[in-house]
Amino acid sequence: MKTLYVDADGCPVKDEIYRVATRHRWPVVVVANQPLHTPTSALITSVVVGRGDDVADDYIVERAEPGDIVVTADLPLAARALDRGARALSPKGREFTEESIGDFLASRTLSQQLREMGVATGGPAPMGRDDRSRFLDKLDALINAVQRTGR
Repeated sequence: MKTLYVDADGCPVKDEIYRVATRHRWPVVVVANQPLHTPTSALITSVVVGRGDDVADDYIVERAEPGDIVVTADLPLAARALDRGARALSPKGREFTEESIGDFLASRTLSQQLREMGVATGGPAPMGRDDRSRFLDKLDALINAVQRTGR
């Protein structure tokens, strides 16, 4: 069965994920470095991994399969999920694809280099109502697409 993996540390749309996944009867695996409260449901599993760089990411990537969906704001994790054949979606409702992930990673690298040079680049805009709405629409569309095509 297809699974929805959540890179949960700091994920602002967990409640939305639970709601959509429950409606579609999709299993959710919530992966974090610390215990998180999740609804009591046979569809929702909470996994606490050890602390350290990429421990949660590694857990998700080792299990992600074609047709699974990974929700993450972490661009390297999104790229790794795509390499495994999974779909990847940001909490703001942007789907990462094989065609777009390179541009996202390049922008991330450029911003990091500018920050290291002391150039203020600002951060991402705060999560807004439109972002949540876009996320809900896109997650619903991705689940429907996977259910139709298997990928």
